[in-house]
Amino acid sequence: MFKQMRTDESGLTLIELTIVIAILGILAAFIAPQVITAIDDAKVGKAQLEIANMGTALTNYMRDVGTYPSTEEGLDALWRAPSDALNWGPEPYLTSPITNDPWGNEYQYRYPGTHYGVPYDLFSYGKDGKVGGEDLNKDITNWVEEETEVN
Repeated sequence: MFKQMRTDESGLTLIELTIVIAILGILAAFIAPQVITAIDDAKVGKAQLEIANMGTALTNYMRDVGTYPSTEEGLDALWRAPSDALNWGPEPYLTSPITNDPWGNEYQYRYPGTHYGVPYDLFSYGKDGKVGGEDLNKDITNWVEEETEVN
């Protein structure tokens, strides 16, 4: 009439649960830095792509107007026609206004440029927002730095 209760019910003991949590913690410790590095690498790639897109827009601007925007006009000239631009295109040269780089800092633009081989300087200071740096803090530019060998 009465059903006999089971005495062999399975479940996790506190020790087993602690071991599982420890294993998950160890895995997270190894995986988290990889994920963070991938996010930072993606931001560098995004900045490189945005600089390349702005470079294309600057080239199109120069073909229409006859010169690049001045440093004072800045990259905003790709979105809004400067008051003295006679042949500014029928539509903006970029599909959206210039935003900050992936780290929230403004892109830097100078015309005329100061680096060999490019008419203008267009760059981001990288993750640290400061001149120079290495790895993720390295400046992202539209020019190629020539490295000199020391003998």
